Amino acid sequence: MECARLNRYGLLSVSGDDAREFLHAQLTVDVRNLPRERAALAGWCSAKGRLLATFLVIPAPQGFLLQLARDLAPAVAKRLPMFVLRAKVKIADESERWAQFGVWDADGNPNVAWDNGRGSVPVGERRFLRLEPAAAPSLAPTADEEAWTLLEIRAGRPLITAATQDQFVPQMVNLEKLGAVDFQKGCYPGQEIVARAQYRGEVKRRMVRLQAPGQAGLRPGQEYNGGVVVDSAGGELLAVMPTT
Repeated sequence: MECARLNRYGLLSVSGDDAREFLHAQLTVDVRNLPRERAALAGWCSAKGRLLATFLVIPAPQGFLLQLARDLAPAVAKRLPMFVLRAKVKIADESERWAQFGVWDADGNPNVAWDNGRGSVPVGERRFLRLEPAAAPSLAPTADEEAWTLLEIRAGRPLITAATQDQFVPQMVNLEKLGAVDFQKGCYPGQEIVARAQYRGEVKRRMVRLQAPGQAGLRPGQEYNGGVVVDSAGGELLAVMPTT
């Protein structure tokens, strides 16, 4: 088993009687019918259908936790409540409360599980996100975060950051192929544009995984061979490239 402390992610909590319905109306996935034992990748879009953030939506004892890029957490924690209106929902940035660990080459519960304030979230083949109290984590890293990032790149999982925010419709980073867009669930911000891109074939750029030897310094948002870098680690990257 390998384990890395993850510093590039933040966490928002969404709680209250209307938390599930609120997230259902905001995100690209069907949160209304999301089982308590399952996490889901999702996008949060602007009215123009561009991704403001990607979330891992995690059912939690007091509602939901949203894992997102750490550099977006403060701004999203301020903007998302603007859409609450009269709903009974509370949103808070809890990035400092939690220690996040990526664990791989490990066996574990195939469902989201919570025990004594600690969470285990399956995210891939023998890969788990572990959430621990920041004041007293029980895990000790055996690898650096880049190793986990490389696994995420190889799994084709995009992470929208401040450098790539508001640039891509969900299909450009393959969210629909990852089950992170539900085209039957109804309205959410940007839904009409996302649906039009899907059914009219208007997506002219797509995210691909590339080998980039000697390009370890590439950062999200940088141009690379006519495309835009989404993520980079270990000489590999995800980039949104023209399809023609």
